[in-house]
Amino acid sequence: MKLNILALVVAAGFMSSSFAAAPEAGKGQIKFTGSIIEGPCSITPGTSNQTIQLGQVSATALKDGGKSTPVTFQIDLEKCDTATLKNGVTATFTGPESSTSVDLLGITGSAKGASIVLTDGAGTPIKFGTATSPQLIMDGSNTLVFSAYLQGDATEGAVITPGEFTSIANYALAYE
Repeated sequence: MKLNILALVVAAGFMSSSFAAAPEAGKGQIKFTGSIIEGPCSITPGTSNQTIQLGQVSATALKDGGKSTPVTFQIDLEKCDTATLKNGVTATFTGPESSTSVDLLGITGSAKGASIVLTDGAGTPIKFGTATSPQLIMDGSNTLVFSAYLQGDATEGAVITPGEFTSIANYALAYE
């Protein structure tokens, strides 16, 4: 009998240690952000804010208004309900103006003598602050395609200075 009680006490001790809290092995925080919009489409999380790499472009390639190779980027729309749309969607881009043209996106950093050109899906340059031509969309998922490239200043005596650059373009969609 004493042996059974002793075995029961030992077993209970092992069981209670298995329920003890495990030591903390790390912790953190997860932040969720987003916004609720009035448009008939949602913008997919991966394409609402993007970083587009224009690459390492030779200063020689930009001489006299030369251009880099265009890099395509897209804005993906999902869960579109087009019941109230007549013409589709337009995009209006804004950002810092180039020192040589209000239609080009200015760059900041140590690189000088170039600007960024944005184009629509047909390759037509986009004027900043002006809505693009409407793109027809369908119910469900849609992709708005654009491109960007670096263009050297074509003004007389323009000097292309090698270095790093950045720029930020904001966009606003309008449904018609």
